Amino acid sequence: MIEIPPVVANKARALGATDWLAGLPALVACLERDWTIRVGAPFGDATEAYVAPATMADGTSAVLKLIMPRDETAADHEIVVLRIADGDGCVRLYRADPERGAMLLERLGPSLYDLGLPFPRRLEILADLASRVWRPAAHAGLPTGADKAAWLAASISTMWERLDRPCSERAVAHALECAGRRGLAHDPSRARLVHGDVHQWNALQSPTGFALVDPDGLFADPEYDLGVIMREDPVELLADGPRSRSAWLAARTSTDETAIWEWGVVERVSTGLLATEIGLQPIGAQMLHAADMIAAS
Repeated sequence: MIEIPPVVANKARALGATDWLAGLPALVACLERDWTIRVGAPFGDATEAYVAPATMADGTSAVLKLIMPRDETAADHEIVVLRIADGDGCVRLYRADPERGAMLLERLGPSLYDLGLPFPRRLEILADLASRVWRPAAHAGLPTGADKAAWLAASISTMWERLDRPCSERAVAHALECAGRRGLAHDPSRARLVHGDVHQWNALQSPTGFALVDPDGLFADPEYDLGVIMREDPVELLADGPRSRSAWLAARTSTDETAIWEWGVVERVSTGLLATEIGLQPIGAQMLHAADMIAAS
């Protein structure tokens, strides 16, 4: 038998993925044979996948990632992003089996969060990593920026009511307005491959600097990734002046400040609500407080 971290087991049961959970030992054993790898005890900080160190036949250190079947496309989209990026800005993909939700990845070092780098340096690293991922991906089959905007708007409305309205109606209305504008602004001629979840826990030290892991994968305007950076570190955002961050990101990456700002508004409310729902505090409350303050201004 293999170890399964409690958080992964609990999340799988909550999603109704009990068959996947029960089949993990056999799946790991099968992949060990098929890919000629040796798999160790899993990392304890994973939440939505079984992630464990692995050693390849030639001695190369790697990571085995088995994605929890929360939807039918998550593994496909992640694999598509990593194949297109091909190690530029993202973790390198050695092998993949979309049908089994399995990936063999480059083994990286600690995250930006673990390293505790100063906030301004973290911003530089994240912005520069995001921009390395952006490239043509028109025929990759990924969700578009318009798709994402519509999904975020629907999830915000649903979660806000379900959680008994933990932030102001004005903040929600502001987020929905911004989501509507970003959806209408989607331009396939300008859209690029974007990571979709650029933050300090997803940026890991690599032999050449840092690399992003766990891409959601979108075909959207590049400003979407910078909007995710806008939602993070809400205490610092308010202290420094919210627009100063979006202006800095736009200047750093030669992108549109208004689009960065609007995606940030949407992501801040959506993620704040999700964090509140799963009990991830104080960050959930901090994001929603920032959303309230920004909407009020």
